[in-house]
Amino acid sequence: MPVKSPIEKTLEEVHALFKDNHAGKLPDYIPELAKADPAHFGITVATVDGKVYEVGETRQLFTIQSISKPFVYGLALEDNTRPEVLAKVGVEPSGEAFNSISLHPETGRPVNPMINAGAIASTGLVQGGSSEHKFERILAMFETYAGRPLTVDEEVYRSESVTGHRNRAIGHLLRNFGILENDPNPVLELYFRQCSIAVDCHDLGVMAATLANAGTNPVTGRRAIRGEYVESVLSVMGSCGMYDYAGEWIYRVGMPAKSGVAGGIIAVLPGQLGIGVYSPLLDSHGNSVRGIEVCNKLSLHFNLHIFNILQSVRSVIRLKYDGAQVTSNRQRSREASELVRAQGHLISVYELQGDLVFSTAEAVVRDMVDHAEGTRFFVLDLKRVLSVDQSASLLLADLVEAMGREGISLVFTHATAHRQLRRFLASRRGETAGGGWVEFEDNNDALVYCEDQLPAREEAGPAEVEFSSLDALEGMTLDEAALLKARAAERRYAAGDVIVRMGERADSLFFLTGGSVSVRLPMENGALKELLSCRPGVVFGEMAFIDGSTRSAMVVADTEAVCHELGRADFEELGREHPALQIKLLRNLLRLFSANLRKANRELAILGQ
Repeated sequence: MPVKSPIEKTLEEVHALFKDNHAGKLPDYIPELAKADPAHFGITVATVDGKVYEVGETRQLFTIQSISKPFVYGLALEDNTRPEVLAKVGVEPSGEAFNSISLHPETGRPVNPMINAGAIASTGLVQGGSSEHKFERILAMFETYAGRPLTVDEEVYRSESVTGHRNRAIGHLLRNFGILENDPNPVLELYFRQCSIAVDCHDLGVMAATLANAGTNPVTGRRAIRGEYVESVLSVMGSCGMYDYAGEWIYRVGMPAKSGVAGGIIAVLPGQLGIGVYSPLLDSHGNSVRGIEVCNKLSLHFNLHIFNILQSVRSVIRLKYDGAQVTSNRQRSREASELVRAQGHLISVYELQGDLVFSTAEAVVRDMVDHAEGTRFFVLDLKRVLSVDQSASLLLADLVEAMGREGISLVFTHATAHRQLRRFLASRRGETAGGGWVEFEDNNDALVYCEDQLPAREEAGPAEVEFSSLDALEGMTLDEAALLKARAAERRYAAGDVIVRMGERADSLFFLTGGSVSVRLPMENGALKELLSCRPGVVFGEMAFIDGSTRSAMVVADTEAVCHELGRADFEELGREHPALQIKLLRNLLRLFSANLRKANRELAILGQ
């Protein structure tokens, strides 16, 4: 089964939570709108990089109605100067219903472009040689926002035109004060037509995301409005978009928004996402009942309030690689190492950076979901992450659950400082089957953990190996291997024993045939940093032994260990009595050193990107 994104899962849960809420009523003052099916309910979330999540009836057509107002206001700003628009349409909230006649008593200027009076004035400011030309421009603008061709619902248009007596009265008042400079009727018909454009919930999400993306449609890449006017549009949406509910909306939900009496709502989180909701049952303010509930729930769940959002980068994925490209520092036999590399693609490492908020975490989660097939472990390196907010913590915790159901584990490194994330993760411990999460101090420990659980683990980590099978003895006959073994004293160590001490003279070469040991370096704080972990079949201590220097680190037995120690005197005697055998040993040591150097260079090229 494909892994389901936590975003999609949350939308499904929110949809299920409110689908049985039948409060509210259909608007009957426009007869065609009263024919809508009250059960219709869709939710869309679109991100600024073009990902669209949707659930419910997101492709059910309905008319845009008052949601058209901020978009036409933006077009009016582009067609005129800001002073010219402000002279005819204010930007102050009215605290009154959408169809209120809120005009300045002396100038007749509507108080804002989100009430009908201001919207009609905005429509009158759209440039064009004729009404038909003006509407063509308006429709083309909406098509750019939505990213697809749109049409007018002619029946709704006729219904609005026939019953729009209050709007006609407003139009004549605007003409009386000179806000509309000519016959108001063509402007009113243009306004009725713009409100009757048919859209669906998917369109609303993309349109909202276009405003969130500074005016560029994130799906098509086409610009719908110049970026310098987006802030003006969002400002009036934030203060006036929900009419006499605007104050409570911005207090609770915290995103610029606009509703329409056909049941649509859009909400915009600048720089991150757009939300579209469709449900035709309205409250006393003329806003979708379910739409209000959905936006409030999503804002709380994902911490989307505009005044709670940290500055974020566009992408937090600094580097991505798999366990075949970069392996742990555990030294294994050549055969075991090849088995680990052959299945290293099952391990995916993500090095993250910057701030993890909803939008940046969503991009990481989406990438992981897209690459879940064929992955057994995801390692998330948080070393360069500055902060992880509540919404990002929740997303990652939900992802642990989703991945765990498919037997995929998440492994976190450098997560100690991110306490909120660790609390959310702790709440998921033990709730997954076959997957789950663990954390380590660094990436090497995480890679060792993942490699030890690969399907090749049994072959990759035998408890003990034959001396003759060591990589350092490649090309030697059994007699030669026996001769070398006879000169190397067998040593047995308990877990925790120090085999090599830092700074001592390198008089021995060690062949590890049983257990595991690690190369460690003392730190200034007294801790021991593990540089290398060795499994049976490898040789250690060879560098200082060959060049005659002192030991640069210490070697400690991690478990009970068996080593064969070749002293310097025996090594030199071997060269005098069996020079060909010594040459074979030195050649193999050089080959192993070269292989490690190539590995280091390859990984440095990847990690240094």
